[in-house]
Amino acid sequence: MSAQFEGTPADVLAGRARFAVVHGNSWRVRRSLPSGSIDVDLSDPPYSSGGMTRGDRTKSTDTKYTQSGSQGRRPDFTGDAMDGRAWSRWCVMWMEEARRCATADGRLAAFIDWRQLPAMTDAVQAAGWIWRGIVPWNKGEGSRPNPGGFRSQCEFIVWASTGPLPAPVPGVLILPGCFSAAVKQDDKHHQTGKPTSLMRDLVKLCPPGGVIFDGYAGSGTTAAAALMEGRRVIAVERSEEYYRVALERCRAAAEGRRPDVRFGDGVLDTSSPVRVEAGDSGPLFAGGAR
Repeated sequence: MSAQFEGTPADVLAGRARFAVVHGNSWRVRRSLPSGSIDVDLSDPPYSSGGMTRGDRTKSTDTKYTQSGSQGRRPDFTGDAMDGRAWSRWCVMWMEEARRCATADGRLAAFIDWRQLPAMTDAVQAAGWIWRGIVPWNKGEGSRPNPGGFRSQCEFIVWASTGPLPAPVPGVLILPGCFSAAVKQDDKHHQTGKPTSLMRDLVKLCPPGGVIFDGYAGSGTTAAAALMEGRRVIAVERSEEYYRVALERCRAAAEGRRPDVRFGDGVLDTSSPVRVEAGDSGPLFAGGAR
C-alpha cells in the first residue's frame, strides 16, 4: 500500500496519508489526538435501543436490528446493551473528547433513532457543543412497519458546532435538511450499515481536504465515502471482523477499485499500521459500530 494512501492518525493529521483505520478503543484514540485537530466528528454509534426491557436489550444485535429475512448474514456487534442512563453518560464522555479534538469551526454529526433522540440531544449539549438541529434520513418503505400506526421509516442525524455558524453569503455550504436513501443489500456490510450514497453527501459537512473522525467505523462506509469525496479520515473499530472489512473498503476506495468483502473464515488477511489490543478497553466502553 502506498504511503500516500494509508498511515497512522498522526500521518493523516500531518497530510502524509489520506486515511488511518485503527483496530481498538475509540476513546483512547481520541485521547491521543491533539486538541483542535478534527474538522468533523461523523459517526454512527451503538444506539442501545433495540428493546423496551433489559431482556430485549441483551438479545443479539442481529435479532434486534435485522429483519427476519436477512438475519445471519453479518456478524453481531458489541456495545448495544446499555440502559438509558449508562448510554447517556457514555455519549457525554465521548462527545466531550470529540469537542476537545474539534477545530474552532468544528462540527459533530451522529446517527440515532427515535428512541434515543432526546437523550442524544441532551448529551450533545452537556458535552459542550452547540446543538444545531436534527436531520431526518428517510430509509424508504422497506422499513419495519408498525401495524395500526406509522412505519419506522426514518433515523436521524443530530448535528452541532463548536461555535457560531458562518454568515449566509454566496458560496457558503448549505446541505439539505433531510435525505432519502434506500438501503441496498449489495452495499450493506454491517447489520445497521448506512448507504454509501448517503454518507457521500454527509461527509461534505467537512471542507475538502479536511479531517473526519469516525470512532464507530463499523464496516467503514463513512471512511470510504470520505475518501471518495476528497476528505482525509481517521476511523476506529473495535470488532476484529468489521475492522478488517473497513480497512479493505478504505483501501479499495483509495485505489479506485471494488472492495473484496468477506466474513468469517473467508475474511481478508489484512493488517493495520496501528493496532490497539482488543483487551485494551480503558476506562470507557468502546463498543462496536455501524
